[in-house]
Amino acid sequence: MATRPAVLTLSRWWHGLIAAVIAVALVIQVVLVFQGGADANSGQTGEAAGVGIRLWRLFSYFTIQSNLILLAAALVLAARPAFDGRVWRVVRLDALLGILITGLVYAIVLAPQIHVTGWALAATIGFHYVSPWAAVAAWLVLGPRPGAGGWGTVAAAFLWPVLWLVYIFVQGAFTHWYPYPFMDVTEIGFGAALRNALLVVVVALVFAALVKLLDRKLPALTRRPREDADPPAGTRLGSAAGHPAREGRSR
Repeated sequence: MATRPAVLTLSRWWHGLIAAVIAVALVIQVVLVFQGGADANSGQTGEAAGVGIRLWRLFSYFTIQSNLILLAAALVLAARPAFDGRVWRVVRLDALLGILITGLVYAIVLAPQIHVTGWALAATIGFHYVSPWAAVAAWLVLGPRPGAGGWGTVAAAFLWPVLWLVYIFVQGAFTHWYPYPFMDVTEIGFGAALRNALLVVVVALVFAALVKLLDRKLPALTRRPREDADPPAGTRLGSAAGHPAREGRSR
């Protein structure tokens, strides 16, 4: 049964709106950096650091990186709702897991500690509330499915978060700057910071297993034509790109 054109249109618009929200929030935050305004991730202003350092710190936040990956994924899905490919499945899983962790950690751990107003609040809402839950809702309702891939896809999706953790702890040893209080070695010690980081990784692993399990159990408005756990070894990022007629078709 083919995916209905109305569903494809809904998917395009929904993912397009997600991309627009992230893009607007990012523009707002970059402008605030240049103006010395508050950072949506920490609430801090530019009084203690120059523009170059603030930009580097901005793009070091897991929040920003997860939103950027989601932005890329949303743009692809806005153009091709049934897009598929081996590398694409890793990117899609990274976008979903990364933004889910961003939303949960901010809501549970960081929101009580960070107080922003004005444009910084607008950016915060976009990064930490709208994009996470809109992305999760899109995956739950629209799919496309199957899309989680096999365990190889899950393992590959954790390469970015692990490398990010290594980067944060290594640079922090030299700069003494850490993006989040629960990872601040200078304040709570390396052992506690590492424990907190690993706890988040464990939570992400649990969510990854749930995503993989639910991927084949939940109905989705957008179905892919293939039901294999992973595309063939030679599949490129856009394996479906050269076959427009396949988009939206399912078994």
